Amino acid sequence: MANIPARHFNLQGASNFRDLGGYPTGHGRRVRWRHLFRSNHLGQLTNADIAIVRALGLRAAFDFRGREERIAAPCGIAEISVHSLPIEPTVVAALRTELAAGRLSAEAALEIMRESYRNYVRHNTQSFRTLFAHLLDDHAPMVIHCTAGKDRTGLACALVLHALGVADNVILDDYLLTNRYYRRDPTAGTDLPDDVRQAIGTVDASFLAAAFDAIQADYGGLDAYLREGIGLGAAERNALEGRYLESA
Repeated sequence: MANIPARHFNLQGASNFRDLGGYPTGHGRRVRWRHLFRSNHLGQLTNADIAIVRALGLRAAFDFRGREERIAAPCGIAEISVHSLPIEPTVVAALRTELAAGRLSAEAALEIMRESYRNYVRHNTQSFRTLFAHLLDDHAPMVIHCTAGKDRTGLACALVLHALGVADNVILDDYLLTNRYYRRDPTAGTDLPDDVRQAIGTVDASFLAAAFDAIQADYGGLDAYLREGIGLGAAERNALEGRYLESA
């Protein structure tokens, strides 16, 4: 049996750093290994982490963090070209509003998370469109990330995998791998109740479903969204497959 490359890299200064390669598509091909990665932010990498990441040959990072997030923790590897695709964070502010009003609960936090995913589609499609334009320009090997590498990054990677022809159940399994590999920042949101911090520190299938429901409502489905919202026609999808899928 051929050796299967490692999917997850156990970095000390970053968590949830993993390869999107190896997933099968509906037409008998697989996503190329060592081309597309996802992670949380790269601002706290150790020297050992940097050596691992450099060995992967990463050329570019696509960063969905907002302005203040980027300033607080810039990428720690100078030779990686960083492309900012900002989606400003809204969840913590919404949680604190609910907390001040005495309405905050774990279920309320989950609904705030779902609404944030809907808003990625309603208000931030331009950032995803720009990501795909860069993917077509071929910056691989590359990493897609935000601060936690689970929500903005999670939806972006789901869209990429769908565009490449990966099945929905496989995409969901990859999305939920975050709950195995993401290490929550113990200093974040310490003013929030523990059950709320737990709710927002994981991913849930209902989060991704909320984004897909918004796509269905506004565009009629994922393929229409990729075509009309992202600008991927048949030629562009064929080009993506040529770059990021293994040969048949």
